[in-house]
Amino acid sequence: MSEGGAGMAEQGVRWGILATGGIAAAFTADLVDLPDAELVAVASRSQESAEAFAERFGIPRAYGDWDALARDEDIDVVYVATPHAAHRVAAGLCLEAGRNVLCEKAFTLNAREAEELVALARERGSFLMEAMWMYCNPLVRRLKALVDDGAIGEVRTVQADFGLAGPFPPAHRLRDPALGGGALLDLGVYPVSFAQLLLGEPAEVMARAVLSDEGIDLQTGALLSWESGALASVHCSIVGGTATTASVTGSRGRIDIPNGFFHPDRFVLHRDGRDPEEFALDPADGPRHSLRHEAKEVMRALRAGETESPLVPLDGTLAVMRTLDAIRERTGVRYPGEVVPV
Repeated sequence: MSEGGAGMAEQGVRWGILATGGIAAAFTADLVDLPDAELVAVASRSQESAEAFAERFGIPRAYGDWDALARDEDIDVVYVATPHAAHRVAAGLCLEAGRNVLCEKAFTLNAREAEELVALARERGSFLMEAMWMYCNPLVRRLKALVDDGAIGEVRTVQADFGLAGPFPPAHRLRDPALGGGALLDLGVYPVSFAQLLLGEPAEVMARAVLSDEGIDLQTGALLSWESGALASVHCSIVGGTATTASVTGSRGRIDIPNGFFHPDRFVLHRDGRDPEEFALDPADGPRHSLRHEAKEVMRALRAGETESPLVPLDGTLAVMRTLDAIRERTGVRYPGEVVPV
């Protein structure tokens, strides 16, 4: 592990925040509530923005450039919260400087960039994790354990959707190709990650999308298939608000998440021949929208001297990125300056 992690078993974990947008604010607000998390510094491309964010959350140091944050040796781990298109550069800068990194999803624009970051982290012996908070959610972890234990038999189908009503103007980040805009990387990463959490990387990918004038996907649907015969139907949209439900059907039962599948407050287990069983979020785990679980997992892993999390393994992140690449290859979505996925 990098030198910044020394002594973390005896003291709080020191965080740097890279970027000052909405998701950075939400994550930082949850960090403030964790007694073993220490906020050290924040960076933005604007000194004014960094200072305003620092004042809002009581952060001692504010930097007007990313490199200064990356070189701050008082930081144990950096949370990268930029738009997708900047993840490769921002996370890479931090890893090169010896920092550990938690990087927002989608992890990068494409699998090639993801592979570069993973290779860099492994070369440096630094911790790296995608901020797939869904995987760290206690109820999602319980659901996976039930499926892995055969509660519904062999998985046959997975369904998941995530759509926002919009409309989003062309200048919005979700519509901007230069920022990795579109439904798939921002929202579709959740249904795809949910399916692969339960089934692994698919053997075949089919997909269709409706594209905007800018060339980003307004909505995308994909059918994923596995050699076991399992299928997953996933959908994402920035032109229609969906129910954000998920369902996993097996040979001996079914699990339904009735809403907000990526941060559920309950799910229902239907086993053949038995009454339905409801599993609810423990109030002690905090609000359903809390990002604290991924922060706690990062700190647990750092204290244990681990360079990746077993809950969000890097090989799993790479597999999801390959699937997202395959979906984009089939729907014709390309970003400026991007090497065509293979």
